Amino acid sequence: MVHMSLFSRNADLPGLQATVRDCTPQGKGFKRLSSGDIALIDAPDLGRVLAQRLADASPAAVVNMAQFTTGAMPNYGPQILLDGDTILVEGVGAEIREHIKDGKKVRLTDDGQLFLGDRLIGSGTVVTPALAERAFADAEQNLVDHMEAFFGNTIQFITSESPLLIDGLGVPETGLDFRERKVVVLSPGLGHRAELKSLRNFIREYDPVLIGVESAADTLVEAGYKPDLIVGDPANIGNDALRSGARVVLPAAPDGHAKGLERIQDLGIGAMTFPAASESATDLALLLADYHEAQLIVSAGSELSLTDIFRGTPDATPSALLTRTKLGGKLVEGTSISNLYTVKSSASLAWMWALLGILVALAVIVGIAGTSGNGDFVSNLIDTWNNIALSFQGLFR
Repeated sequence: MVHMSLFSRNADLPGLQATVRDCTPQGKGFKRLSSGDIALIDAPDLGRVLAQRLADASPAAVVNMAQFTTGAMPNYGPQILLDGDTILVEGVGAEIREHIKDGKKVRLTDDGQLFLGDRLIGSGTVVTPALAERAFADAEQNLVDHMEAFFGNTIQFITSESPLLIDGLGVPETGLDFRERKVVVLSPGLGHRAELKSLRNFIREYDPVLIGVESAADTLVEAGYKPDLIVGDPANIGNDALRSGARVVLPAAPDGHAKGLERIQDLGIGAMTFPAASESATDLALLLADYHEAQLIVSAGSELSLTDIFRGTPDATPSALLTRTKLGGKLVEGTSISNLYTVKSSASLAWMWALLGILVALAVIVGIAGTSGNGDFVSNLIDTWNNIALSFQGLFR
């Protein structure tokens, strides 16, 4: 096969010897990737767009920390690279980044082992066309089975929760005024602290209602904010947040039983219950803000995409899908808001400050020059300018 010939470019040291380029999101090797290099990526279910970018650079091999096809959904990325006679190795693991650096020479053997000099630094599985085709077919069937089960559960959820989704039955009255106000719902997802930090200008400008979901309420307090509302099981929330003065809403089963009610009572804090079939405190917080006529709802720390649903991530539930569909255009992801408040070019900002400094300096000079001397303002300014010009002429004689 063509792939085997690529592994035999050096008769003394069997295997492909080439420069590795770190093309992971954390690396900066993509711009330097060229023909004959080994591209290191971290891309489960490699998609067409990234695969085509890699193919355009014509690397000799692509080594994936993850699986090119996990089985969650069919993807065409591996086929694009294999059609270009690129060697594919998958499943080498994220720990390889501890042993490999961008620009280093490595050796890739025909059984998927990576060597730095004589030291083995990682190993994976070589992906052949037959293996890629089989993985694609299996992923197609897995996706069909998963989506049938997912939408079956969605129909059941609609049946049981239609009063809540349609008329807001069970949504508690919080005593807060949401009408025509913006709301930030912070959930304890991966990276939610950084996302909250990126929203600080939005929060400063609009003073939105702040809702902390479970342990994200602690994050709000730690960041110096006072949450207006806390939604979640008190077992996952610190005392400082619970005692911050925020109103507390406890998710409850349809029969009214709420976890953590005893702790709330022990702390002497009042709380409301929100009975629903959904177990997601984030979904309940979003529905609560929508029911009380919030103008705009920013969801931070809890994103949902079609890819999440395909992969069956824990938060990709029928409840999450229906909640976000109900909110429609009123719901905005926190990352989208933070992008609007991010100045992309620090250079342009520096020029603005430099221009402002020059204008201030000119104003000071004009003010001092115009008021010094015995003549009128214009005469004093002309005399000062002539003196400055004569001084510069003297420097160059």
